[in-house]
Amino acid sequence: MPEDRPPYPPFTRETALRKVQAAEDAWNTRDPRRVASAYTPDSVWRNRDTFVRGRAEIVTFLTGKWERELDYALRKNLWAFTENRIAVRFQYEWHDQAGQWWRSHGNELWEFDEHGLMSRREASINDVAIPETERRIHGPRPKEEHGADIPLR
Repeated sequence: MPEDRPPYPPFTRETALRKVQAAEDAWNTRDPRRVASAYTPDSVWRNRDTFVRGRAEIVTFLTGKWERELDYALRKNLWAFTENRIAVRFQYEWHDQAGQWWRSHGNELWEFDEHGLMSRREASINDVAIPETERRIHGPRPKEEHGADIPLR
């Protein structure tokens, strides 16, 4: 029996916004298994220069990511959508073992199956070192800011 992860394609603006917020909320848990459950069992990723296939590899990838990227906090924003695809832009902040803070900027392209599971994820990401005093993202987005755009700089 297939798994379902609403909302399902074809997306409307409202359902695309809900899908983006659900992804942001899941990634902010920093729980690799929870995040991986939103993807098809054979999902294909490109994350920077790393290529990942399937949930087990997603869990391994995210476990390593969050061991390196400490106090990770993310904001995603809808950029565009079609019937079964969504494009987002995002920023997240984290610090490394030495205490250096980073702001990572990126874009993702998502493709979904008919059950609302993500079958493909393409992510392009750049990192900028920032002083801790310039942090803008402190933990998960408050409920009253769901759907709000994030400032770019």
